[in-house]
Amino acid sequence: MTSDTSIATAIADVRARIAAAAKSCGRDPASVHLIAVSKTHGADKAAAALAAGQQDFGENRVQEAEDKWPALKAAHAPRLHLIGPLQTNKARDAVALFDVIHTLDRPRLAEKLAAEMQAQGRSLSCFVQVNTGREEQKAGVDPKDADAFITACRDEWRIPVVGLMCIPPVNEEPALHFAFLREIAKRNGLAQLSMGMSDDFEIAIALGATHIRVGSAIFGARA
Repeated sequence: MTSDTSIATAIADVRARIAAAAKSCGRDPASVHLIAVSKTHGADKAAAALAAGQQDFGENRVQEAEDKWPALKAAHAPRLHLIGPLQTNKARDAVALFDVIHTLDRPRLAEKLAAEMQAQGRSLSCFVQVNTGREEQKAGVDPKDADAFITACRDEWRIPVVGLMCIPPVNEEPALHFAFLREIAKRNGLAQLSMGMSDDFEIAIALGATHIRVGSAIFGARA
């Protein structure tokens, strides 16, 4: 098969799995948004996914996205999601290029994003990343600080927080972390949950995921 055909087939397969997982727990498949994680994959693969009807894409690094996406965005108007850690010195570029931020996790970043959104006249939906496993090497707000940080983002910085995001520890049961994130979201009145990747998105859907981030199951292994 050609690369384009392989990617189109993979997207169709993932969407069928999403539909089956949603129906099995009484959810509307349309309530689950598929983010195709195109990080480290070239513009040709992103273009193939666009040709197959995919509209939401995830990138980890601002610089890589700046190299890959401006022409594709001009031609196809996809929605671009930043799903990797964001340095404050890249906030201006991120606000200019991306449509959704999934990794809001600290006050200084909240301040910068709020200022840039106001300066650029853009309002980006934001997810607060919660470090549910309290891993020192991983980004995300500590769960014990999540409620206060969400409140500050809303009230102090006026950021449009729409939901929460997490990345469970590799060697732990993801369902525990997905359920934990769901409870934090519920008590803060947040309806959207960015959780679940290629290996566990069906579990995430059963626990309320509204956005799943799927890379290898669509584009193959990263180089």
